[in-house]
Amino acid sequence: MKYLNSVITGTGCYIPTRVIENSRFAKQVFFEKDHSVIDSPGEEVTRKFRDITGIYERRWVTKDLNNSDMAAIAAKAAIEDAGIDPETIDQIIMAHNFGDVIKGSIQTDIVPSIASRVKHILGIQNAECIPYDITFGCPGWIQGMIQANSFIQSGLAKRCLVIGSETLSRVVDTYDRDTMIFSDGAGAVIVEGIESDEKTGMLSSSFMSHTNEEAGYLYLGKSNSPEMDPEVRYIKMNGRKIYEYSLSRVPVAMKVALDKSGIPIEDVKKIIIHQANEKMDEAIVQRFYKLYQIRVDTATIMPMNIQTLGNSSVATVPTLYDMILKGQIENHKIQKNDILIFASVGAGMNINAFVYKQ
Repeated sequence: MKYLNSVITGTGCYIPTRVIENSRFAKQVFFEKDHSVIDSPGEEVTRKFRDITGIYERRWVTKDLNNSDMAAIAAKAAIEDAGIDPETIDQIIMAHNFGDVIKGSIQTDIVPSIASRVKHILGIQNAECIPYDITFGCPGWIQGMIQANSFIQSGLAKRCLVIGSETLSRVVDTYDRDTMIFSDGAGAVIVEGIESDEKTGMLSSSFMSHTNEEAGYLYLGKSNSPEMDPEVRYIKMNGRKIYEYSLSRVPVAMKVALDKSGIPIEDVKKIIIHQANEKMDEAIVQRFYKLYQIRVDTATIMPMNIQTLGNSSVATVPTLYDMILKGQIENHKIQKNDILIFASVGAGMNINAFVYKQ
């Protein structure tokens, strides 16, 4: 029996060169959402921030690059890694949330689509290569992977380029301490339909959405500073609500995906989870294993790069995956036939996951 598998054949990422350490925020005056000043010294605020999130530095893009530029750099790396002709790509699926935001501006630019801009930068002439964007919160890249798999399995595509890229540094409120969590970056993969005698590549997936009170957990809102223009909007979040939501919902979505695959949990080698918050991610993975009455050492199963790269939204998962494959994450390797779970949660609120056999 022959299986048509959706297999990742190439990976690439772009990590901005500008390093922003926590010390940069030590003298910053922060305000609460009600415009009241946070009295704690900046050093104490940044110390508590690192204790909770694990982040001690992040990457912000230089002023000469936009989101579409980073996406194209990551895409070129993935294309080269796969060793393919870019003219043979059937779809460019681009996950982001804010499009191109020119340095010094807060305005989102998504006309034309970022995927179309990437196709233009790559110089692809093939008119049947269809570029389109996904705005799905932080889980956008995983949703792009699920869509690519669907098109491949239906016979409507043979080869897809799936990208996650974001410049969150250009939509943050510098007077909000949540600014410190956000970063920039891009990750990309080539996904191909490949026939073989065994099932490999993407094995199963799951996705969920809760949009009652949860829809407003991440939003655009005015600056926390009373001196700033109230008509200008910045990325905002209700961190406590997101934490509680993620811990209760994400493990369930991961279990749905794993159970659909028929793979026993003991065979899972790595969980590639959205790098949102170190403590939160550890708690999610622990709760996931608790659903199977198992305890696990998260350090061995859950590679992380949030400590130095921060939360770059849709870029965190593909960037982490590429870095592991390239030997850039200490004490973590991915080998042929390893079972991986990819998972994410974000604005919407949306959750998704897929099980993958390397």
